[in-house]
Amino acid sequence: MAREREVGTLWIGGPLSWMEQLCLKSFVDQGQKITLFSYDDIPNVPAGVIRRDGREIIDTDDFIKYEHKNSFALFADWFRLHMIHQCPGMIWIDTDVYCHRPMDYDSDYVMGFELPGEHRVNNAILGLPHDSDILAQMLEFTEDRHSIAPFLPPKKRREYQAAADAGTPVHISQQPWGVWGPQMVTHYVHALGLQDKVQPLDAFYPITFRERTDFLKRNSLVESRLTDNTTALHIWASNKRELGRRQNGIPRKGTYLAARLKAHGIVPALAPLASRGNAIFDGALLDEVTSTDVQSVADVSGGARGLVLALHHKFDCKVVLVNVDDQGRFESGAQPWLADYIDFLTDNGVPEDRITLVRRPRDMRPVDVLCNLQGFGDTASIKPLERLLRHQMHADTQVFCDIRQGSGGYNFLREFGTVETLSDREENGKKVGRVSFTANPPEPSEEDQSWKKIAQELAGDSGWFRPGPNGHSFLFMPRSTDTLVVTFDNLDIAMNKREDRRPWGHNFIEGQGWSMLGVLAGGWTWYREDWVCQQFDDLAASGFFKGFKRVVFYGASMGGYAAAAFAPAAPGCDVVAISPQSTLDKSVVPWETRYKNAWDRDFSGPYGDAAAVSASARRVTILYDPYEPLDSGHVNRFTNDNVQKLRAPLMGHRLGSSLSQMGILTPIILGALNGTLEDADYYEMLRARKEFPRYQRELFQKAVSKGHTDLAKRLGQWVLDRNANRAIRVGMKALG
Repeated sequence: MAREREVGTLWIGGPLSWMEQLCLKSFVDQGQKITLFSYDDIPNVPAGVIRRDGREIIDTDDFIKYEHKNSFALFADWFRLHMIHQCPGMIWIDTDVYCHRPMDYDSDYVMGFELPGEHRVNNAILGLPHDSDILAQMLEFTEDRHSIAPFLPPKKRREYQAAADAGTPVHISQQPWGVWGPQMVTHYVHALGLQDKVQPLDAFYPITFRERTDFLKRNSLVESRLTDNTTALHIWASNKRELGRRQNGIPRKGTYLAARLKAHGIVPALAPLASRGNAIFDGALLDEVTSTDVQSVADVSGGARGLVLALHHKFDCKVVLVNVDDQGRFESGAQPWLADYIDFLTDNGVPEDRITLVRRPRDMRPVDVLCNLQGFGDTASIKPLERLLRHQMHADTQVFCDIRQGSGGYNFLREFGTVETLSDREENGKKVGRVSFTANPPEPSEEDQSWKKIAQELAGDSGWFRPGPNGHSFLFMPRSTDTLVVTFDNLDIAMNKREDRRPWGHNFIEGQGWSMLGVLAGGWTWYREDWVCQQFDDLAASGFFKGFKRVVFYGASMGGYAAAAFAPAAPGCDVVAISPQSTLDKSVVPWETRYKNAWDRDFSGPYGDAAAVSASARRVTILYDPYEPLDSGHVNRFTNDNVQKLRAPLMGHRLGSSLSQMGILTPIILGALNGTLEDADYYEMLRARKEFPRYQRELFQKAVSKGHTDLAKRLGQWVLDRNANRAIRVGMKALG
């Protein structure tokens, strides 16, 4: 009877890419027990993989790496020896090892030759008796991080010895690749005469390192090399470089890797390749996107295919391709990159009707993410980007750019907003930075004067308008002494001044006949302006709020924060907040990665920490998506007895717009504002989400990401029987 074996591996470095997901899931799908060790949480591990803390094996925060290649492979070389020693019978596999069929070897010696000639032994697959001489000697050798390996070339050994004699021994992290890996294993195998314990080449390495790109070619090229001896197949993570640089991070149709992805139900665009060594791919920018609800992404240079595809698959967002030349001009003919770009998107599951080609300036619209990689500021002048920014940015738009040293791009962007360098590389002797850019709020202009006139008209003879510094203002519109609703603009409204601008919730509140106090912001302020606080102090001291039977503070996101934070000005008021922040004080919420423009503001004082000071309210009703980790992190800080938390699973940060599209926002907010909304009523109305395409998509993708393939297929079929949900149709096709 074959011996049932367990395999183990290690991952350091954030989310898995599709390559690691594929390899891990292949063992699960083959019924082989697999354990993944890690030192931090990993958000996208396939279902069925056993998780264990790496500190059980080596309790350390010192993750040594090969500095020349920026690779943690060195730490993995060390970790695997200790794992094998402490977990008898467990076979080590690298995270780029695919399970062709279960490894059921009886012997504890599991390793293979990696090159013809049967001399060099690789350690991507490694099993050893936990009490063997070879393991003991390798553990002893790796105790000294300045040791001079006897298997290094004589010239290199003399060089290292001279350095040691001079008092500057060479650290292992500066030594050649594999000195604690294949080179060491090969040395001790031959020194101890264990060649007969090594599997032949076709067991694990029928595709050698030199032939590694065969995995990126036609499927039959690999299949023809596999034999009955082949079990775990090393697919060489170094293929990431080729995939990331030349194939947009996605294996082409008809290749071995594409076939394997389809067989195991993995959508590569949902787990893009991030990097390989010092090479950073555009798909890695997915982790830098701060918005939790991307509805549109535009590419103006053709350099962000991997990111655009990943964003579409994650959010089902619209893709906008802008047909401008390197001078920023719209021409009648299509730019050379467009046809191939569109083919790439459609070949990888983006429906043609979700792709918009912009051919005229008047067709440009603001988008949530704007991509300008290898474009303006890098291969072309930065100046034409200005018009594109003005037409395609709204309050929350995030722009990704490549900026070449000497182009003037950094100074150009800083005139408009905040620039953060995410990575850099060198090309042709010039440093090129990959940056994230967000716009500053607009300066006061003629539009502000126009708004003052509009606001005074809205206030009428009985109300009042108070303009303040940095675009802040208070607008009071009296109608009834029964109910006053105090509303706060969210960031979108604050950043987009229009002639038809109205305070948050104006039309809805006017329709109820309630009085309204609209508090308006001038941009990324979170209302942390002394003048705003003074206005609330003055209103409270004058008895303004006491002139109404009910006072309700209402807002969303930034406005939701303010609604809860300024509640102490009217003790006993009700608060209604959609997806609020509790504070942006980094010492309190260090995990909050959004809204960097406001991090330096002072969130102390009586109107500071919304979660704490809102205790003065009668009731604080919060609508939020518990699966949005940053939103739920803030909401979890609201722990007072007066808090009513209404969950809207899988609706996203902008759940207000989702509830509106479902037709239930009005009754929900009406009930919340008039004080009649109960939990049971809310969740009864929320049942409408079952027919909402976005909710269906998010639920389907969550089932897929958790490895519940059968459940995902049943759900997908249920949805498609009722409506043509594009994202689910594509997802079902990927599941096969």
